[in-house]
Amino acid sequence: MTAPPFILGTISLTEFSAYWTEHPSIFVAPASEPDPAKRALLVLKWFLTTLKQSYSTRNEKYGSEKKPLNPFLGELFLGKWEDQAGTTHLVSEQVRSLQGYNGQKASFSRTIQIKQIGHAVYTLSSYNETYLITLPAIHIEGLIYGKPFVELNGCTYITSSSGYMAKIDYSGKGWLSGKKNSFIATLFPIGKEKDILYTIEGQWTDSFTIKAGGGSGLKKHSGDPIDSYNAKTAKTTPLIVPPLDQQDPYESNRAWQSVAAGIQKGDMDIVHIEKSKIENAQRELRRKEQAEGREWQRRFFKKLPGNTDDMFEKLARPCGERIEAEKTGGVWRFDESKKTHQAGQGAVVDQPPPSAAPQQV
Repeated sequence: MTAPPFILGTISLTEFSAYWTEHPSIFVAPASEPDPAKRALLVLKWFLTTLKQSYSTRNEKYGSEKKPLNPFLGELFLGKWEDQAGTTHLVSEQVRSLQGYNGQKASFSRTIQIKQIGHAVYTLSSYNETYLITLPAIHIEGLIYGKPFVELNGCTYITSSSGYMAKIDYSGKGWLSGKKNSFIATLFPIGKEKDILYTIEGQWTDSFTIKAGGGSGLKKHSGDPIDSYNAKTAKTTPLIVPPLDQQDPYESNRAWQSVAAGIQKGDMDIVHIEKSKIENAQRELRRKEQAEGREWQRRFFKKLPGNTDDMFEKLARPCGERIEAEKTGGVWRFDESKKTHQAGQGAVVDQPPPSAAPQQV
């Protein structure tokens, strides 16, 4: 599908990973909580704070949702945040070629219905604790008016190796509160959905309130607010990225700079020419790799053998999630041995530009 000019965005999908950590202090807060149930609550709170950044900020910034640039295999987005929690590094890498496959399953009516493929994993190494996070279904409204925006629907789960599960029910129609972007989230021990420890209710684009449930041990305060969050007033921490001349040729900002400039100018001829340079060069690289019987070497992530993950299988069982390795090109995890190439330190290796086709030999 070719997107009309008004819907084209200037950033790559690889950059969307940054939305998960624009509040670094909230992101790392679970690491300082000794109680496992409260840690699970803090992970749930963190995830809910990412939704506005992930699904609404482009609408607020540009007046409508924008289609991101499709990332190419090997594309990187590296940076860091600095705040009172310290330094938090971002390492985002496109590990699968999107040529011939869109990574998201979409259907069309008056809206675009999108099923996100994949999952997220949050790890607390100090507690040897892992959280599996499923991704919400998306539908894009406002297309006929030329001002598309994102709504979330259905439900998602966060399951932890410490024995807790969060269920998040989304409503774009306002059947919970009469307002758009509404949700209700509950936290409970796995297998005991009625034994609610905490409830969080509100709007992911506005504010939400955390209340203690009957199973929280706070029976005197059951139903009373114990915390709240306002997405409209919470300030994000700016991501620090290296200057373009210090970036690796495969880093998003540097690789797509000519395409982004064309979009900003509204010059679709430049956009087409510059996008084609990258896409054609990438196709040629894949042909060359196939002919030589090799594949692109990932910088920061590794594919798990057998396309399976024992921890995933354990955490996915209670919520019915499954690995779709055939759609994600395998099961990928961050390679701890690559930590020496930390984000924000400029170019990581010497590579030809992604728009440069390999020389024929």
